[in-house]
Amino acid sequence: MRILILNWRDNESPLAGGAEVQIHRVAEGLVRRGHEVLLLASGFPGAGHETEIRGVRVRRHGSWWNANFVLQNEARRECATGRWDIVLEDVNKIPFFTPLVVRVPVAVLVPHLFGATIFREANPLFAAYVFLMERPIRAVYRDCFTLPTSDSTRLDLLRRGLRADRATVVHNGLDFDLYQMAAPPPRAAQPTLVHLGRLMRYKSAETAVRAFALVRRELPAARLVVAGDGPDRPRLERLAAQLGIQAAVDFRGHVSHADKVDLLWQSHVAFNCSPKEGWGLTVVEANACGVPVVAARRPGLVDSVRDRDTGILVPYGDAAAFAAAALELLRDDAMRAAYAARARVWAASFKWEDAAVQTERVLRMAIAAFGGPPFEPETPLSQTELRPPRT
Repeated sequence: MRILILNWRDNESPLAGGAEVQIHRVAEGLVRRGHEVLLLASGFPGAGHETEIRGVRVRRHGSWWNANFVLQNEARRECATGRWDIVLEDVNKIPFFTPLVVRVPVAVLVPHLFGATIFREANPLFAAYVFLMERPIRAVYRDCFTLPTSDSTRLDLLRRGLRADRATVVHNGLDFDLYQMAAPPPRAAQPTLVHLGRLMRYKSAETAVRAFALVRRELPAARLVVAGDGPDRPRLERLAAQLGIQAAVDFRGHVSHADKVDLLWQSHVAFNCSPKEGWGLTVVEANACGVPVVAARRPGLVDSVRDRDTGILVPYGDAAAFAAAALELLRDDAMRAAYAARARVWAASFKWEDAAVQTERVLRMAIAAFGGPPFEPETPLSQTELRPPRT
């Protein structure tokens, strides 16, 4: 297949996150399987117009503020040449609405849609714009094959009116070996909690800070490491100071992969307080290093955290519940070790090659449904098949 991919950013963007990791790893798998791939993404300061990242050609156009218009036009121009068999659009923020401008089948990768959660982050005017841009999704993508990253996102798409028979969950993979160490450092001597991820207001990291303040009342030696940077960092630092815990909270900023792995192996419990995730890549990253996660019982996280097995789910925004769950794990070494062992098995079950194979099959079915060569997989492509085994 000749596959044209659209995503807001590529993996070299300084603002790249989990969505960029996912689209690149799937694209790399498709290239390895013999397909031609071109990724269209927005530019950023210092970026070249065209590059190649681990076998995936990347072409940059426009900027973050106009990418939904510029990249849509580039997709129209590219597809008009007759070169591409299918468009794979990553709907991650404002949709590109490519079915309106191309005459080839469009498949849609969906980490998650913002919905009303955008009002937690952006100013009301921009938030309203993003919210309203999601409204036409049903009309534009009604007959497209979709690849949601979790059961939660699939359910969201079905509620918005997309077809259930064309919505197939394809989970994120994980480079499990990259989180292993020949001689892992011992867990820190003092109880150590960690929060991973970009510091955006809607991610609700303030709940982790407030929960940690409650943990400190019971375990004065405990510390919290906040790994990641973003516009919400100054507010979180002020909150830690107001709660009198600034000396025990380490705002580490952006960390390299090696430093992240080292930090996770030294930590005891991780927090994820987000109101909505497409999947929760930081959850399985922590799990790969034997760290159970206390997370909000919210879309995406209910899929990546196996409650009372690899972590604990608690009500969103309830700092007291987050603290109680963390204390339960911190005080019971045997319980935490059991969670850690199961978490590592769970994390190891996610493979990027599986995600690429599953994506390939969905793309072939989309082409067939559009009038292309018929495709009959040897085995049915079912939700049960795509869900990793619960070992």
